[in-house]
Amino acid sequence: MNKVILMGRLTRDPEIRYSNNSEPPLAIARFSLAVDRRFNRNNNGNEQTADFINCVAFGKLAEHAGKYYHKGLKIAASGRIQTGSYNDKETGKKVYTTEVVIEDAEFAESKNASSGNGFGDGGDAGFQGAPAGAADDFMNIPEGIVEEMPFNKR
Repeated sequence: MNKVILMGRLTRDPEIRYSNNSEPPLAIARFSLAVDRRFNRNNNGNEQTADFINCVAFGKLAEHAGKYYHKGLKIAASGRIQTGSYNDKETGKKVYTTEVVIEDAEFAESKNASSGNGFGDGGDAGFQGAPAGAADDFMNIPEGIVEEMPFNKR
């Protein structure tokens, strides 16, 4: 089974191209995600590190990425790892590639959060189901109920 699930921020705006060998032309979007590492043994957990994952999307998902994705946007994506190779025109050496072919992607933060993070303008990148006018996207929990929640251990 070849299945990848990633959550990270776009490191640049997607690069959109269209194939010439299909009718109608097929949209192809290439972008890179900065995915935080959970644990880092080298710095004792004092400093955040990330992996930069090359991604590609095709068809309607690529068109969607071109229209709504921008540098700094946080997305959750799933797909498959794909490897390939080509001969470099200048050196003649074989170059090996690894990328994630994105099959499904969703916005991973609200429009308000993405517009306040210093990356881009937020665009139309909000969750589809977010209640209109929600200030912080969190539900208020009444005072007495907190002790009853299973994850609240003291």
